[in-house]
Amino acid sequence: MWDSISRRFFLRGTAAAAGALATSGLPLAAEDSPNNRLQFASIGVGGKGDSDSKAAANHGEMVAVCDVDRNRLANALKHFPNARGFTDYREMLDQMGNSIDAVTVSTPDHMHAPASLMAMRMGIHCFCQKPLTRTIYEARLVGQVAREKKLATQMGNQGTASDTLRQCAHWLRGGAIGSVKELHIWTNRAKGWWPQGIERPPQQPTPAHLDWDAWLGVAAERPYGDGYHPFKWRGWWDFGTGALGDIACHVVSMPFMGLDLRDPLSAVAETSGHNGESFPESSIITFEFGANPWRGPVKLVWYDGGRLPPKELLGGREPGPEGGSLAIGDKGILLNDQLLDGAEPVQVEFPHSPGHVEEWIRAIRGGEQAMSNFPDYAGPLTEVMLLGNLAVWTGQKVEWNAAEMAVSNIKGLDTLIKPTYRNGYTLDT
Repeated sequence: MWDSISRRFFLRGTAAAAGALATSGLPLAAEDSPNNRLQFASIGVGGKGDSDSKAAANHGEMVAVCDVDRNRLANALKHFPNARGFTDYREMLDQMGNSIDAVTVSTPDHMHAPASLMAMRMGIHCFCQKPLTRTIYEARLVGQVAREKKLATQMGNQGTASDTLRQCAHWLRGGAIGSVKELHIWTNRAKGWWPQGIERPPQQPTPAHLDWDAWLGVAAERPYGDGYHPFKWRGWWDFGTGALGDIACHVVSMPFMGLDLRDPLSAVAETSGHNGESFPESSIITFEFGANPWRGPVKLVWYDGGRLPPKELLGGREPGPEGGSLAIGDKGILLNDQLLDGAEPVQVEFPHSPGHVEEWIRAIRGGEQAMSNFPDYAGPLTEVMLLGNLAVWTGQKVEWNAAEMAVSNIKGLDTLIKPTYRNGYTLDT
């Protein structure tokens, strides 16, 4: 089998040739011709990883799958009988990296960066579930490596491919509600989805089908308990990113796209309190963004765990308890996807998506990058959300210097910004 460099060079060359043929009006060669068929691997194949792996395989061949849960791995191998199975992604990439063109990463949050970084440093294109990473430094580094390696990347916030989201974003940019001053975004998570504000569970025997050491990955060792796998990890500081990580990369994406909400100046949180183990049951987080060349300063207020914005902000309307978004301008409001209270639609043009995964495939084949690529979109969006978690942790206003990747007014947060991996895992090399 070709080595990775030769194969990827060939794929890029055929993609460029396909582009030339398209502009010349000549017929394109079939994308799934034997020499041009993409070879995928998937890291994490349960839950969202099940659909991510299947979506990728629609565009090529799944040659390797990895999951620390042997039951989930067995189910994936039934669907991909020609793939090789692994419980450790490092072994998979070491043994098969030369025959993998692209990988999906759908693990708990704390393993997003190490798995993605190892693959990308081998020249493998990468799709990673949201949030892109668990910490700010990881998000910045993942974007840098993707850019340096000139790879096709995408984060799994599917709404970025939605025409409705893109139209609303361009309405904000185009002045449909005038000058935007405030954003209010709310969700009912985590309450009712996974537990938060709790103590560590008591130690229990590790299930025979679970490789607990591999599940812990980069995190410090701790005994297994009923409260981590398969889904409850989201509420733990060491493994997840709480409601911000779970849903904000979806619902904040529209104003992020429309208003270019990068590099917030500060964040402050009002919470139900936390114990340093799990996130609080609920929080309200206020972000401040400075002006940019085409808009003024903007305040974004995030509500989770069932907390809601006052209905007076919505013109007396009741906020939907499951979640929603409100943009307030000096000419009206945008409530979810509806222009109200004097706001008027404006004619906008925006790029239409061929489909969320299809954007990534297009980029792999030499086309334009996916909207939610790592360096230009997913990384900066994830950094914003994770600053909110720093405010939750401290209980104080966090003043942020994005250029230096540092909190300017509080000491002792370095390991929350840049984690230390335990032996056997690599961050910076």
